[in-house]
Amino acid sequence: MKVEFLGTGAAEGIPALFCHCAYCNDARAHGIVRSRSQIILDGELSIDFPPDAFYHAAVGGADLSALKYVLVTHSHMDHFNGADFTLRGYKYAREMKEKELLLFGSCETCEVYCESTRREMKPEVGENIRLYVLSAFEEAAFGGWRVYPMKAKHTSQDPLVFLLEKDGKRVLHLCDTGPLPEEDYDYLAAVGGAPADLVILDCTFLFEEGGENARHMGLKENAEVLKRLEAIGLADGRTKRVITHFSHNAKPDAENLSRAERTYGVIAAYDGMKLEI
Repeated sequence: MKVEFLGTGAAEGIPALFCHCAYCNDARAHGIVRSRSQIILDGELSIDFPPDAFYHAAVGGADLSALKYVLVTHSHMDHFNGADFTLRGYKYAREMKEKELLLFGSCETCEVYCESTRREMKPEVGENIRLYVLSAFEEAAFGGWRVYPMKAKHTSQDPLVFLLEKDGKRVLHLCDTGPLPEEDYDYLAAVGGAPADLVILDCTFLFEEGGENARHMGLKENAEVLKRLEAIGLADGRTKRVITHFSHNAKPDAENLSRAERTYGVIAAYDGMKLEI
């Protein structure tokens, strides 16, 4: 399975949109960019669809016309920009590789999609986008994929994290979320199966501690989550562990990220990073 990290920044991006701090000014001066979170699996499934999807296609070279599926973690604007889907067809998009797109998300995400597209969606575009509601602990299957949604600890309504399976490969996508609710571990233990090939972790806080009730995580919380996953057989020594979704407040510069990799045995994602599992 091919995994592309198109965007690895938190909501504000790096350099942060309206920020004038020393870290963001230095990032601007050196052309360092972390766009909003988006990951594409096997070129056909996108986890989230942020405002920076245009940037990911224009600068990063992502072929969004080839997407068959979009899984949305939650309705916050940095992870889901529904208005862009009004451009998926008509005179705005020609010779797309895939005619139909299946979009999966919570009830609130589907409501946001409808609100965002109500004024400008043309019938000939909208008819090729199909919405499906996902609920925590109710698995879904489509096109060779199997998805196990779980509860994220976040501030939107019914936010989700996912275990995804395809062709014998397993990916745990744990972003945006604080430390996982206990019922997620119970559900994963019940699902069982082989250890994940890849665990993707929200690391918004990096070396700062978010705390048990935070809506994001840092390295300490990541380590605790991984320990729990190992205890129920969902991670082992061959599992790749990737941290992403960095905030400018955590100062994810080369020195800090290198220290994180050495200390915690993780891979720090960057915009454009590609993995194969």
